[in-house]
Amino acid sequence: MLRVSSLQAGYGDSQVLFDVNFEVGSGEVVTLMGRNGMGKTTTINTIFGIVQARAGEVSFDGKSIKGLAPFRVAQHGLGLVPEGLQIFPNLTVRENLVATASNRMSNDNPWTLELIFDLFPTLRGRSNAMALLLSGGEQQMLAIGRALMTNPRLIVLDEATEGLAPLIRVEIWKCLERLKSAGYSILITDKNVKALTRIASRHYFLEKGRIVHCCDSATLRRDVELQHKYLGI
Repeated sequence: MLRVSSLQAGYGDSQVLFDVNFEVGSGEVVTLMGRNGMGKTTTINTIFGIVQARAGEVSFDGKSIKGLAPFRVAQHGLGLVPEGLQIFPNLTVRENLVATASNRMSNDNPWTLELIFDLFPTLRGRSNAMALLLSGGEQQMLAIGRALMTNPRLIVLDEATEGLAPLIRVEIWKCLERLKSAGYSILITDKNVKALTRIASRHYFLEKGRIVHCCDSATLRRDVELQHKYLGI
């Protein structure tokens, strides 16, 4: 579904990505892993056209999306949950969700407000609250809900549970397990090896802007030396 080939990108005179290659298949959960500063967020932002690619290719369903504006990338069926809880702070929860609602992929069972509130019951009681008044966990739920309201075929989450309380993390992982069971393709960055190996089929490791290793979940779970080498844990 998503294929990234020999991707290069950076900021000004600084090059961050040198040779990034990976793919996500239909219905597959895949992770990008690595220590902070290795290029995970830059990779995601380049896929979505937030950062311009200097070389390489990004394709989705066999069509190039490299160099497209972010809203055009979204129209192809990619939904982004960005790092840093980037919701619309001066809109209510309901307004945040409605603002992004679309069904360009003609999904037979599109996401609705009620379905989002069923997924995250906490948001139902906060539907008329301003988004800036939500807790960090509630904002992350809202960010995921906002992405789902675009009815994407591929969901991309950058640091899905970073900085969240343990109970909220559990809820987010349960949500991702439900989405996986529903057949969604997911690309995710996070540091929780235990949770990631439970839901993902394949893991790519970034180091200094390059993919340096790839393995399945069974290998990652049992290989403590591998975890320490690329994740510092």
